[in-house]
Amino acid sequence: MSFSSRKLNALMFFVCFSLLSGCSKPDYETADGNSGRFADSRGKWLLINYWAEWCKPCIEEMPELHQFQQEQRDRAVLFTVNYDGVQGESLQQQIKKIGIKLPVLVQDPAALLKFPRPEALPATYVFDPEGVLRHTLHGPQTAATLAAILDKPSTAGPGKP
Repeated sequence: MSFSSRKLNALMFFVCFSLLSGCSKPDYETADGNSGRFADSRGKWLLINYWAEWCKPCIEEMPELHQFQQEQRDRAVLFTVNYDGVQGESLQQQIKKIGIKLPVLVQDPAALLKFPRPEALPATYVFDPEGVLRHTLHGPQTAATLAAILDKPSTAGPGKP
């Protein structure tokens, strides 16, 4: 094998390895068909908000959550989760009825991200840019309270997405 053939083989191996290592299975899928990995949000705050169609405070806080995401998009990523595990067309109808303009996760991420499911709604889990659970917020939030929480010391135990 000539020197150039070895270089070509090495290059082919590197390209194949690079392509295969970048093809990991997604952690989540959203109701609008997008998917990804929570680890891709490293470097930004990650917020997971639980809501339900029957939860009036959840519905009332949705515009605030949207405003927060618009204002903090360079600093934070916010996902919502239907607490009742509604799927398919029923989920789409609830998203439309409530007017949710944020990504809605199809599956509950609690087990994957190693945090307990909330016992009351609304609930928001806040992970720091390194992926450590820093805050568990109960009750409705505003864009201002969420922005302020990003600068507060931790109130929750460790956990990594």
